[in-house]
Amino acid sequence: MEKEFTDEQLSEQISKNSEEAEKLLNDEDRMERFLERLEHKLKKVPVVGKKLSNIPMLASLVRSYVRKDYQDIPIGSIIAIVSALIYFVSPIDLLPDSIPVLGYVDDAAVFAFVWNMVEDDVEEYKKWQEQNGKRVIRN
Repeated sequence: MEKEFTDEQLSEQISKNSEEAEKLLNDEDRMERFLERLEHKLKKVPVVGKKLSNIPMLASLVRSYVRKDYQDIPIGSIIAIVSALIYFVSPIDLLPDSIPVLGYVDDAAVFAFVWNMVEDDVEEYKKWQEQNGKRVIRN
């Protein structure tokens, strides 16, 4: 049942959203509305697999970045994260979300691809949360 995507296909999907990601990062109100849409969509996902379970942590990191609470992350990483979040929220995917179960395979593949790029940055964010008494989101 699992569909394979090439790194090139996944990279292309992230690149498509990079410009929009930069715009969101520069507009705190728009970003907050976007993150609310993301949270709403997460509630609709029937089964959140291991790869998609990282989304709340990534959303928290983005929210902290936009609020300027935490900015110790390369801009390329934050843009890749926001691009993946845009892909997840977008109804236009490689596989439409309306297809039961299979509709989220591409979303999981995109997140796995981005996670491989940013995992060390996310681990640093988790350490920062713990050191600063922030609510730590576990995945």
